[in-house]
Amino acid sequence: MGLQPLEFSDCYLDSPWFRERVRAHEAELEKTNKFIKELLKDGKNLIAATKNLSAAQRKFAHSLRDFKFEFIGDAETDDERYIDASLHEFSNFLKNLEEQREILALSVTETLIKPLERFRKEQLGAVKEEKKKFDKETEKNYSLLEKHLNLSAKKKELQLQEADNLVEQNRKHFYELSLEYVCKLQEIQERKKFECVEPVLSFFQGLFTFYHQGYELAKDFNHYKMALQINIQNTRNRFEGTRSEVEELMNKIRKNPQEHKRANHFTMEGYLYVQEKRPAPFGSSWVKHYCMYRKETKKFTMIPFEHRSGGKVGDEELFVLTYCTKRNIDTIDRRFCFDLEASDRPGVPVTMQAFSEEDRKLWMEALDGKEAVTVIFQYSLIVCAQLDKIGFTVIKKCISAVETRGINDQGLYRVVGVSSKVQRLLSLLMDAKTCNEVDLENSVDWEIKTITSAMKQYLRSLPEPLMTYELHGEFIVPAKSGSPESRVSAVHFLVHKLPEKNKEMLEILVKHLANVSKHAKRNLMTVANLGVVFGPTLMRPQEETVAAIMDLKFQNIVVEILIENHEKIFKTLPDATFPEPISMSVSPPNAPPRQSRRQGQRIKRPLAVYNLCLELDDADSHSSPREGTPTGSIDSLSSQSPTPAFSSSPPGLLDGNHLIMDSGDLAGWTTNLPGQSRPSMVSWMNIPSANPAATNTALSTFFFPNPATGSDRVVESAAHRKARAVYPCEAEHSSELSFQIGAIFEDVQFSREPGWLEGTLNGKRGLIPQNYVQFL
Repeated sequence: MGLQPLEFSDCYLDSPWFRERVRAHEAELEKTNKFIKELLKDGKNLIAATKNLSAAQRKFAHSLRDFKFEFIGDAETDDERYIDASLHEFSNFLKNLEEQREILALSVTETLIKPLERFRKEQLGAVKEEKKKFDKETEKNYSLLEKHLNLSAKKKELQLQEADNLVEQNRKHFYELSLEYVCKLQEIQERKKFECVEPVLSFFQGLFTFYHQGYELAKDFNHYKMALQINIQNTRNRFEGTRSEVEELMNKIRKNPQEHKRANHFTMEGYLYVQEKRPAPFGSSWVKHYCMYRKETKKFTMIPFEHRSGGKVGDEELFVLTYCTKRNIDTIDRRFCFDLEASDRPGVPVTMQAFSEEDRKLWMEALDGKEAVTVIFQYSLIVCAQLDKIGFTVIKKCISAVETRGINDQGLYRVVGVSSKVQRLLSLLMDAKTCNEVDLENSVDWEIKTITSAMKQYLRSLPEPLMTYELHGEFIVPAKSGSPESRVSAVHFLVHKLPEKNKEMLEILVKHLANVSKHAKRNLMTVANLGVVFGPTLMRPQEETVAAIMDLKFQNIVVEILIENHEKIFKTLPDATFPEPISMSVSPPNAPPRQSRRQGQRIKRPLAVYNLCLELDDADSHSSPREGTPTGSIDSLSSQSPTPAFSSSPPGLLDGNHLIMDSGDLAGWTTNLPGQSRPSMVSWMNIPSANPAATNTALSTFFFPNPATGSDRVVESAAHRKARAVYPCEAEHSSELSFQIGAIFEDVQFSREPGWLEGTLNGKRGLIPQNYVQFL
């Protein structure tokens, strides 16, 4: 479990738990600040002392390896997991460079030092300044409040009214500052990942330029680097979307805090001053408590809490309420007071003081006091769209116009239309009398951005989201865990649980979005970018909270899965034996990545993300894309989730059934990867290392150089063995075999293709990924 979200509504309660969560966020940022300072110090050591380069690199590597980003919420996306794991991968890369003992060109100031310094000073420094203001305003607020509550009720009404106004103004200022501080804390928590990792990534790019050996390593590192760049950009895009949602929620709560109170099991909660009587002649004292009351059980809980000391100053007290009465000012020299009586202490009332008359009325209402006042909130009525004939006509007309006129427009669906024009178009489309008269395909009166905005606005105006409130949580669960295959299966299963009209509308929309993603080279709208745009539109949560906004990134992943697998999801029925979506505690193991059929082979696919278009050079591509591969499928790490890795084929030369390699190559090949352990030589061959006999019988003839004699050591073995599949596999080429778990292969031999076997299954002979089977 990561850091708990800071809800804006809690700013108005200012509860002890809210303060603890704020301190946890502050501690995490302080840890990040210390980490950045250490990282900067290590980077400067690399520049200043080339003779101590090896030691400085080792320390720098350790700093990267030992630090892990905390996250808000209960799960991370694949992008965030790979960003977190990237620090460990960077550490491993540095160790490899240190072994070469080459001189590092000292050009890291612009790529590493300045960006991190700027982030630490401008972002983390700004948070420190906000903290000082917040602490100062807290002290001022509660000091003024205590002074105000000590005012005698016998003072002139004008003086009391002026004092009330002063306290209210100060309280509003305190709440404003608290909201802004909470928003800033969470913004930096989300920002720090890419702000810290991107300079480090740039630093590694600099290493490749100046090292000859680094250049060689960069060939293997390139796939990981490109995937990580996509991870970072996807995380940045999701951050931008999340930040706007958080700010919108903050503004809503700022306008009406009472209307956005979080639902919990307490009828009323907040701070009250409790009168504690002392023996004569000391009189009595008033101690601030955080109080909670449940009307169903009539249980009243009090916790003494002092903001100055920053914690509890006594034990929790619980009693069952008997009655509540209001105290008049002629019976006590304080305002806003009321008495409670507990069932275990009959005849001994407890006197409490609220912060204001309005606060007392709310407590009296909750406690069923004699002068309880009912507070009625007025909710605005919003006219919603419907999934009726008009609704389908609106969506189909908009989609047809977009695909006819604007499929190649850059930033399609990201660029927002003018609000007045969007509302006018919607009013025309939703009116049965004028809907058919609107010509979107041929008329130049309606811009594409107006049409796309109207389409999104219509979907947001539905009484509930297209993917329903009921299934919202179930759709989120597979996006947070499981293998890529299980995610697709779970989403496939859940889509067919949607109401028929919802599913029909969703199919129309997703088919269109898949078509948009195929033109990503022109419109820059990859699957990942479309997920960012349509995640909140199709899967908005029922309750607006920061915790729900933190799940936006998983909503985006669900939409990405729909787009990438729309043919399977909407054109086929889900597996009848597929269980209900997996729980968060169950995460089935992923199948290992299959080896490339040719060492160094790379498929030329666009790697465009919004504001970042990357495409492999023609010189790096040795084959054309496989037929049927959707353009831009590598852009999204949702259902595909490629594991960033170096080439998993061992170095060396393969000639028939003879693999020639030296021990140095073998040692370098067994580097660990984030989230995927690189197997040893024996385990790579799927042979139990504890059985030497099995090892000798399963290996083909391998030649290993003998350092002592300079001759080759030969290990003899028999070929043509049987093997069993331990993972399912779907063929990507006519020369490969498709199979399920448990399939038995006959006449298995090592292929000329590194990392592949040749075998026979059901009379058909073909290639098998070696790390998908186990020898019998």
